[in-house]
Amino acid sequence: MSIVAAVVVPHPPIILPEVGHGEERKIQKTIDAYRTVMERAAVLQPDTVVVTSPHSVMYADYFHISPGKGARGDFSQFRAPEVELRAEYDEEFVRALSSHCRSAFLAAGTAGERNPALDHGTLIPLRFLQEHQLLDCKVVRIGLSGLPARDHYALGRHIAEVAEELGRRVLLIASGDLSHKLKEDGPYGFAKEGPEFDKLAMRALGTGDFLSLLEMDAELAEGAAECGLRSFWIMAGAMDRKNVKTEAVSYEGPFGVGYGVVWIQPMGEDSSRDFGEQLEERHQRRMAERKANEDAVVRLARMSLETFVRTKSYAKLPDGLPEELMKSQAGAFVSLKKDGQLRGCIGTTQPTQDSLAEEILYNAVSAGMRDPRFSPVQPEELSDLVYSVDVLGKPEPVDSPEDLDVRRYGVIVQCGGRRGLLLPDLSGVDTVEQQISIARKKGNIRPDEKVQLWRFEVVRHH
Repeated sequence: MSIVAAVVVPHPPIILPEVGHGEERKIQKTIDAYRTVMERAAVLQPDTVVVTSPHSVMYADYFHISPGKGARGDFSQFRAPEVELRAEYDEEFVRALSSHCRSAFLAAGTAGERNPALDHGTLIPLRFLQEHQLLDCKVVRIGLSGLPARDHYALGRHIAEVAEELGRRVLLIASGDLSHKLKEDGPYGFAKEGPEFDKLAMRALGTGDFLSLLEMDAELAEGAAECGLRSFWIMAGAMDRKNVKTEAVSYEGPFGVGYGVVWIQPMGEDSSRDFGEQLEERHQRRMAERKANEDAVVRLARMSLETFVRTKSYAKLPDGLPEELMKSQAGAFVSLKKDGQLRGCIGTTQPTQDSLAEEILYNAVSAGMRDPRFSPVQPEELSDLVYSVDVLGKPEPVDSPEDLDVRRYGVIVQCGGRRGLLLPDLSGVDTVEQQISIARKKGNIRPDEKVQLWRFEVVRHH
């Protein structure tokens, strides 16, 4: 036996009448779709239900699998404590899955339990299962992580392999809402990325195009404020090399949050759907193309950090650098990204070295090794890093926020000896107010403190 079906479902507490008090009728399409897919699941008679939830225990670099014999949860935080559910965990499955992941050097297991109570991302699907007497099934609850798509996909493959080894009929529930930014009057406001993300995600889920899910643009997903994409990645991995029958049963977003319900059923082997391997091949090809097209500024930053990581010593400036790097001075910021996520960013607002080349050489090492928000870059990460270098123009004081432009100018906010800086044209920073607020926080400057504003332009190399 193995994965008999998977369902993608949302988890809005308002969907329960005890919480919605009539408001749930505004998402009746979602309720009806939920009941449709759970009825189909009941017909397949699963032994174990695996739930991946964004609201379970979540770590940046580790998948948490809930330990123990079972857990309970209720909706007290949503003013409905009378709605309570209990789940018995499939301990044998949990042990086998943890062992599989250890053997594959995938960071997953039962360590780090913080709150054993069932979260609402798990409770709501279980409540709908209850209508079909499926709560006699044992449950495996898994949290998401900040790890990249390939690791979520690998976890899904291990889930399917364990189901096969143990002879379990497994229903996988990928719990997750779509964008939280669909309406101006919604609880999270509107962003143009919201409807775009939902359209792409529902198309990929409804057609079984899981590679598109794995390659979803990170900035688009972040701008949409989604919460389910990583659940969908795990589901895709559970269907590795499987032909699938998919149906987008419903989609709506009347409260400003996207709710999608999708049915996925494996229909036999299909070696061409090895999306994990395809993802890695495409990633390696893109990285090679990017490195081949890097200009001298970015190549210098890469060489500097790679040399330091491997030798623990600063590199010497190479011969043949452009004259403007060797003879000019300027502040410079070096930014690192890995799998679309920031991995380090440190720089100088004014020149501190004899040349711009040296400024970049030293700041690249600082970005990779001394950004306090991140652990130092490790040798195995070097091939996956994307570099950008911002060379700063001379800052000039401005009289008011009206003299700023988030796309053209970076900002420096100064109060006494405290300063906060934000570069221009950053994803998710769309207004001058946002730009100043973030710069204040970076400089530990309160919102009510009077500040001097400076603006600067940059030349961005990437």
